[in-house]
Amino acid sequence: MHLTRARIAALPKIVLHDHLDGGLRPATVIDLSRELGIDPPGTDAQQVADWFHDAADSGSLPSYLSTFERTVALMQTAPQLRRVAREFALDMAADGVVYAETRWAPHQHTEGALSLAEAVQAVQDGLDEGVAAVEAGGGRIVVGQLLCYLRHLDPSEDLVEIALALRAAGPREGAPAASAGVVGLDLAGPEAGFPASRFAAPFARARAEGLRVTLHAGEADGPASIADALDTGAERLGHGVRLVEDLDPAHGDALGPVAARVHRERICLEVCPSSNLQTGVAATIAEHPVGRLHRAGFALALSSDNRLMSRTRTSRETSLVAQELDWGVDELEQVALTALANGFAPAPLREALAEEVVRPAHAAARRQL
Repeated sequence: MHLTRARIAALPKIVLHDHLDGGLRPATVIDLSRELGIDPPGTDAQQVADWFHDAADSGSLPSYLSTFERTVALMQTAPQLRRVAREFALDMAADGVVYAETRWAPHQHTEGALSLAEAVQAVQDGLDEGVAAVEAGGGRIVVGQLLCYLRHLDPSEDLVEIALALRAAGPREGAPAASAGVVGLDLAGPEAGFPASRFAAPFARARAEGLRVTLHAGEADGPASIADALDTGAERLGHGVRLVEDLDPAHGDALGPVAARVHRERICLEVCPSSNLQTGVAATIAEHPVGRLHRAGFALALSSDNRLMSRTRTSRETSLVAQELDWGVDELEQVALTALANGFAPAPLREALAEEVVRPAHAAARRQL
């Protein structure tokens, strides 16, 4: 039976790829803009939402990324960062998400005189507040943060030091048990022309210290960029969808060397379909690589990437793909469990969600069909 959007939305979601500065509420954009004396890009929430979506709907990654100048400018003080992080946790829970990692680049948030460590702590405080509010309302969610280096900046080890200080090592004093702290590191920003290997030293140290690593690759560049990210220590790939260029359609989508490596090592692809349409990876969901990659047996997770710029949520992304590819409960459960297995929060938190939330919800959905 074809699953309706309502049935899909009711299933628990796992989010591995969502940018903190790409998910501000339109009303929050208005509030923070006015606090700073900046004209918001609209007089009401609908106009703001339309402006961001239209500006990001450019067909290229650099143009898409330019919209973040607006949101980053609103996230330069501890109260601003704390508010956006708190609302992230609340909005994820409202969308049926039970596990979420939010990623952001602290180096972009020090213009208001915050140190990198103070900025990261402000985000953590907001996430803690959001998780506590979800739990107080009877909900359940595990949340962690990923700290992003930016490809076009110089490599450093400062984020490694901060991640080690706030790493996800179990419950922290005064914080909800489900607020996992810093769960890993990422590399974001313009991909073409800025190889991940420039950051080999900090990521090698991160891996040696037991920190988890996911790198953006295979979004605005092809298989060579993916191979470079893997050589730099990537355990997951942010997007990774241009891996499809290493599949040979003339021979049943036979795997080339990079694709074979990703498949063999079960590297999870953090797929975000709507943002990929905006940056030119594909023109429609039907043409998006997710279908071919799924049929070829790659490990996939579905996420929202930038909810403001793409005017989306993870439940919407899941519905778009599931309805286009005619996925049923089994496929949706597989994707959710794959995402959860590849999360970076402590294993006991993720395993409890799998056994107590994800599997029972999908079993119930099967019985209702």
